[in-house]
Amino acid sequence: MKKRLLSAAAVAFFGFMLNAQQIKFEEYDLPNGLHVILHQDNSAPVVTTGVMYHVGAKDEVKGRTGFAHFFEHLLFEGTPNIKRGDWFKIVSSNGGQNNANTTNDRTYYYETFPSNNEQLGLWMEAERMRHAVINQVGVDTQREVVKEEKRLRMDNQPYGNLFSTIQKNLFTNHPYNWPTIGSMEDLNAAKLEEFQAFYKKFYIPNNATLVVAGDIKPEQTKKWIEEYYGGIAKGTLYPKDFPKDAPITQEKEVTATDPNIQLPAYVFAYRTPANKEKDAYVLDMLSSYLSNGKSSVLYKKLVDQDKKALQVAAFNQGLEDYSIFAFFAIPMGQTSKQTLQTDIDAEIKKLQTTLISDEDYQKIQNQFENQFVNQNSSIQGIAASLATNHVLMGNTNLINKEIDIYRSITKQDIQDAAKKYLNPNQRIIINYVPEKK
Repeated sequence: MKKRLLSAAAVAFFGFMLNAQQIKFEEYDLPNGLHVILHQDNSAPVVTTGVMYHVGAKDEVKGRTGFAHFFEHLLFEGTPNIKRGDWFKIVSSNGGQNNANTTNDRTYYYETFPSNNEQLGLWMEAERMRHAVINQVGVDTQREVVKEEKRLRMDNQPYGNLFSTIQKNLFTNHPYNWPTIGSMEDLNAAKLEEFQAFYKKFYIPNNATLVVAGDIKPEQTKKWIEEYYGGIAKGTLYPKDFPKDAPITQEKEVTATDPNIQLPAYVFAYRTPANKEKDAYVLDMLSSYLSNGKSSVLYKKLVDQDKKALQVAAFNQGLEDYSIFAFFAIPMGQTSKQTLQTDIDAEIKKLQTTLISDEDYQKIQNQFENQFVNQNSSIQGIAASLATNHVLMGNTNLINKEIDIYRSITKQDIQDAAKKYLNPNQRIIINYVPEKK
């Protein structure tokens, strides 16, 4: 009885949190095409100003990969009004923090300041958009920074190139084929005028979304936005007409080596629908059922009970044009790849032929409700969600409604997705093994 009461209390708590969490915002466009999203929350004296540019690694061309991520670094070099090396000093000396990140689909820059410095954040991002300095000194400096980042995060890291190996083999035509950090050879070969052309092509107001969230007075914020951004010239938008990949209809197996590992990893990767599609949400839930937490199906069986794997995971990486669903396993002791493959396939077959239990279904629903609450529990999180939902999902209000999509997913939907997408003839098997000395 006590357990039932606790469950009811938990449900009531989540219901209260989700209803209380309705995030109000307004959005509009400037004449130059800049999309603006404002969210007022005066509960704490902080403001996040973020700009998301709809440019990522997929917008590059073969032979010149890594540009979008390179610009994540390069656009901190300064402007005619912000001296080289001063960007971070200005932010920290005014009580703020800032960062940027890049994916295959977009690049996001943000500053969070005490609300009495809201104007400063708006001005700095406008400076970056209007006339960032792209010169040889900055390019040479940031090229070395990116090289070091690639060495630390990928080339010298155990399993560091595993995800890029998945991309390379899962996509042959679409530009998801290369990693976000790109190729050092490409960046070394690129000329200054190519970086300048990339900036002019993509870092324009009509390819950007400005979000201002936190302790703001909207009318004052709108005046500053008009003052700083209204005069930035509109650019030319180019269609995102990327080559498609034909469906995978025959299982393919490849081998890749890594000098930094002693144990192999085996990956079973599937190309799945873009993150706007409902099935992408279903596959999110399916991956959570299989490997989220120590009580999940694959962890419990392969790691905890049978001791066949040191690590096992199923993940769904949502992207704008396609998604990636993959199983990843590192064997324990003498466990063979075939043993791991057989056990993973057995769990897929169960999903395809038997509905998951009511208890497991409720558990994953709870996980996604908890995740939904947590991702929008800070002003920075809210700003990033608003920008992402507009730029990549085409619906800013998903910040309030996305949980309804997960709630609408049934046990039958999960079974249907497993049947539709997770068949042996639809996958690439990657044997990621130690490099022979």
